[in-house]
Formats: sequence, structure tokens, C-alpha cells
Amino acid sequence: MNISEFFSKYPDEACCVQVFKNKRIELGIVCIKCSCTKHYFRKTDYKFECNTCYSRKNLRSGTVMEQNKLPFRYWLICIELMTLTKKSFSALEMQRMLGNKEYLPIWYMMHKIRRVMSIRNSKHELNGCIEFDEGFFERVNHKELIENKNNNSTKTATKRGRGSERQTKVLVMVESEPSIKAPKKGKPNRKVDFLKMKVMEDLTAGSINYKIKKAVDFTATALTVGYSGYNKIKVLLVGNQVLIAPDKTKSEKVFH
Repeated sequence: MNISEFFSKYPDEACCVQVFKNKRIELGIVCIKCSCTKHYFRKTDYKFECNTCYSRKNLRSGTVMEQNKLPFRYWLICIELMTLTKKSFSALEMQRMLGNKEYLPIWYMMHKIRRVMSIRNSKHELNGCIEFDEGFFERVNHKELIENKNNNSTKTATKRGRGSERQTKVLVMVESEPSIKAPKKGKPNRKVDFLKMKVMEDLTAGSINYKIKKAVDFTATALTVGYSGYNKIKVLLVGNQVLIAPDKTKSEKVFH
């Protein structure tokens, strides 16, 4: 939903509490003392009370909100804003939008949400046609930057590309299928769905296969460039077929 629909549907704290309450009931609540599954919800303190032994469980217990006193509406707004846009929100901007006086609780809330999103994503297996490629992101050494600034010196020359000391190696895995829409000029005619990016110590075949085994369904189809580290993907997936890439500057392999 867009932002206006969100605030229309969840106008106050009570509505947000109801959302989390319904979700907990949907997932099921089991008493840790007597294993009873029937509970009564106490609106006064937002706790579920067991119908058998009368022990209580907080609505936040066992969730990302556990041991946190921020309003439920803060959590719902923050989750919505973080997932509504492709661009990220800074904690300072989120604090301003929520109107909270302190920065640290908002920063901590956002990090907890990102953490549980990461846990959820790790459980998803990529399937269909998967494009594999490697990326390189420059690491920033703050201590070195400060020393260079104090000494009025520039960065020392280092090797560029795959073997650079400054580059963090990242394995990129993307669900990619042919698009039914007409391709735009200069762009591939493919539609992207879920993706995963994994930081790698190295890009050897063994390391790549280890990450793929944990992230990709064995029935998937793999689409890769001609890098030798991808040559053993066929060990994990079913069958093997090599196709000539349309772009002759790259050798593209497809494993079924």
C-alpha cells in the first residue's frame, strides 16, 4: 500500500496493537508452563493470559520488539517505510519523521528490523533461472583516511579489479526470467525477482558452491559468465547444458 493508505488503515496505536495481536494469534500461542494453546488477551497491559494456568506472555515476547518500549505504531511505521522504497532511510531521518526525541532507540529499532529481515531472507531458496555474477565494493579504512588527511598524502596505488586489496568480493545471485514486455533499447529483455548478495573471502569454485548450496534450489537453472569459479555449479544442480551467449564478449553458460 502507499503511505496515505497506510495511515488511513492504521491511524492510531490501538489499530497497530490489533495488527500484532492478530498476527500472534494466527501464528499460534503456546503456554511455556502447561502447553495450553488457549489464551485471553488483556487490553490493559497487552498480555496473553493462559486459560489453564493463568501465566502471562507479553505481546512483544519472542518478537523483534522484545524488551523494547517504543510504541507499536513506531514499529509498524518503520517497517512500512523501510520496505516501501528501494532507497534506504537513515536512522536520523526516521527519528525526524516519527518525532521521537532520542536518536539511539530509533537506530536500534531499525537495526533489529534489518536483522530479522536478513534471517527471513536466509530461509528463502532462489529458484527458476538464477543469474550469477561477482561484484567488487571498495572497503573504507577510516584510520588510513585520517592519517592521509593529516599527512596531506594521497591513497597509495594498489591493484585494481578481482585481486585488489581494497575490494570486498561479493557473490550476486538473482532470480531472472525472460520478460513478456518489449525490451527497452540497450537493456536486456529479462525480469528480476528475488536476489541475494554474499560477501566472500575468495571466489574459488569451492567457496561459490558452498554459498549456492545454502541459497539455491537444486532444480534451478543457472546463468553465468565464463568465470572459471562457476564451472562446478553443475555438481549441485540437475543436468548440464552450455549455450553460446548472445554477447560474444562474454561466454555465458546455462546449467539446467
